[in-house]
Amino acid sequence: MASGIDLSRECKHVFEQIRKLKQHRYAVFVIQEEREIKVELLGVREANYDDFLRDLQRGGANQCRFAIYDYAYRHQCQGTSSTCLKEKLFLMLWCPTLARIKDKMLYSSTFAVLKREFAGVQKCIQATEPEEACRNAVEEQLRSLDRE
Repeated sequence: MASGIDLSRECKHVFEQIRKLKQHRYAVFVIQEEREIKVELLGVREANYDDFLRDLQRGGANQCRFAIYDYAYRHQCQGTSSTCLKEKLFLMLWCPTLARIKDKMLYSSTFAVLKREFAGVQKCIQATEPEEACRNAVEEQLRSLDRE
């Protein structure tokens, strides 16, 4: 089901700044006036995951958001003692349990727009509780994509 909500040009530009140019660590997006997806916050490249979670939930315990994050972690290749740095781009739909049903439906149906427009995202994550958005849960999902 399509929501009919458009992605602003700024969102596409910010996505490319994160994906290709590595200018930001993350971006948080919000639907404004039920018409357009806009950039709400940008995380500097030096920002950490705790900064991201704080910004993602800045709107309050009942506010939905979208986010894109360039996640980096160490990966140990099978059969070696060395590790390498892996970076994976994930797209998150944050729909907290306390959000209004109308907002949850609007964000859920609009998530497909971002999935389609943000080519190069390795993982799409939907979270309704802080435990589903925490670093360990997200990293586990990203590591599941690694080859041994």
